Amino acid sequence: MPKKVAIIGAGFSGISAASYLAKEGYEVHLFEKNGTPGGRARKFEVDGFTFDMGPSWYWMPDVFDKYFSDFGNKTSDFYNLIRLDPSYQVVFEGNDVLEIPASMQELIALFESLEKGAGKQLELFLDDAKYKYEVGMNRLVYKPSESIFEFIEKDIIMGSIKLQLFSSVSSLVKKHFNNPKIHKLLEFPVLFLGAKPQNTPALYTLMNYADLKLGTWYPEGGMTKIVEGMYKQAKEVGVHFHFNATVENIPTVGSNALGVKTNEGLFQADYVVGGADYHHIETQLLTDKTRNYSDSYWENRTLAPSSLLFYLGVNKKIKNLLHHNLFFDEDFNIHAQEIYDEPAWPSKPLFYVCAPSITDVTVAPKDHENLFLLMPIAPGLNDNEDTREKYYNLLMERLEKLTDCPIREHVVYKKSFAGSDFISEYNSFKGNAYGLANTLKQTAFLKPKMRSKKLNNLFYTGQLTTPGPGVPPSLISGKVVASLIHKQEKKHHNEVAI
Repeated sequence: MPKKVAIIGAGFSGISAASYLAKEGYEVHLFEKNGTPGGRARKFEVDGFTFDMGPSWYWMPDVFDKYFSDFGNKTSDFYNLIRLDPSYQVVFEGNDVLEIPASMQELIALFESLEKGAGKQLELFLDDAKYKYEVGMNRLVYKPSESIFEFIEKDIIMGSIKLQLFSSVSSLVKKHFNNPKIHKLLEFPVLFLGAKPQNTPALYTLMNYADLKLGTWYPEGGMTKIVEGMYKQAKEVGVHFHFNATVENIPTVGSNALGVKTNEGLFQADYVVGGADYHHIETQLLTDKTRNYSDSYWENRTLAPSSLLFYLGVNKKIKNLLHHNLFFDEDFNIHAQEIYDEPAWPSKPLFYVCAPSITDVTVAPKDHENLFLLMPIAPGLNDNEDTREKYYNLLMERLEKLTDCPIREHVVYKKSFAGSDFISEYNSFKGNAYGLANTLKQTAFLKPKMRSKKLNNLFYTGQLTTPGPGVPPSLISGKVVASLIHKQEKKHHNEVAI
C-alpha cells in the first residue's frame, strides 16, 4: 500500500511538494482552506477585470522550466511567456524616469550614460553575480539546510570568498558604482528578499543577474497561469485536492503525527507537510510540547515586509506607464527604517505599480486599465479603512503626476488588501507578505528547520523555511521537502527489510 501524505496549504510550495511526492508513488492529499489553489498567488475576477492577488514579477525562468521538466512537461505546455522590453521603469525625484532595457548592449550604454566607466563595471558586476546565481540557485538552494556540514564541500569552501556571505549587497554595489540612481536600481531586487541592502549578504546580488541578464517575463493571462499549470500537472500525477478544508489541528501520539483534523473530520496519514504559515502551524495546530520553536524565538525573527495593496479597474487607458513601474521618488533609507528599525506607517513611502493590461488585453475590458499598487509596510501594524484611504490618495497623487492625467475619477473598481487581510486569508505571521527576511542570521541552516524536532513524520515547506521568500524558492522548497521525506521513507523501508 502506498504511504499517505497530508499537505496543508495549496500555495506554490504545497503544490510542488505534493507533486514530487505523488510522482514517487505516495498517496498525496492536499488540504486548502480557500476555495481555489495558489495561496497568495490566487486571482479574482470582477466586471471584466482579472486581478492577480499576489506575485506579479516573473524572474528566474530557468527554475520554472526545471520544475515542469521534472514531470516531463515544458513551461509552454501551460502558458505563453512574453519577455518585457523595457523590463520596467524607475521613477526618481522630479518624475525623472529611467527605462531598463532588455538588451544587454543597451543596458551597458545606459549605465555608461549615468556614470563614466559604469558600463564596464556592470559587466564585471554581472559576471560575479552570474557565478553566485549558478552556485546559489543550482546548488545551495536545493540543500535542506539541516546542518552546516551540508555546505562543507571543497569547491563551495574554495569559492566562499567569491560568494561574499559576509559582506552586504549595499557595500558591493557601492564598490562598483558611485551614481545614486544605479545604487537604487541594483539594490531594489533585495526587497523581494525582505531585508535592507545593508543587511543582506552580497551573495544575493545573484538577484541582479536574474533581473538584468535573465530578464523580466510575463505569463500571458497573468501569474495565475503558473498556478493553473501546476494544479493541472499535480492532478495528472495523482494529487488529491481538498478545497474549503480548514485544518484545525494535527493530532499526535507519542512522537508521531496521526494526520490532520479538518472541518470535515480526521484524515490519517503517514506523513504530514506544513505548507501553510509555519508560525500558524506551530502555535495553532500543535501543542506546546510538539512545537519546534518558542514564542520568543518567533518574536525575534526578522520578517519580510507586509504590504498595502490596491486592485484598481480604470475605465480609460493611461499614458506614461509600463507593465512594471517602481516609484523611487522618495528617500529609500527613510522608508526602510520605518519598515525594519522603527516600525511605523511610512511618512514618504516608495511604491510599485503593475499595469498588466499594458501587455495583456485579456485582463481588462477594452480601453480599460488593470492596475495593481503595492506599498511595502512593516509587519504587525494596525490598519483601518481611514489609513488605507489616506495612502491610496497619497500614492494616486504621485501616479497622476507621472501620467499627467486624472485617474481616481475614472476608477470603476477598487479593492484594498493589507496586513489584517494577510492574516485572515493566509494565517500570515504578523501579516507579513513574503516570509522571513534573508539576513545573514536567517540564511541557509539558520532558517527554521524543514524537519520537526519533536515529531518523526512532520515536515515544513514554504517561505518561512528553506530556501526562503519568493516564487522560485517556493517551488524549490517543495522539491527539497519531498526529497527529505522520500529519503526517510527509503531508509525506514531498508531497516525493516534487514
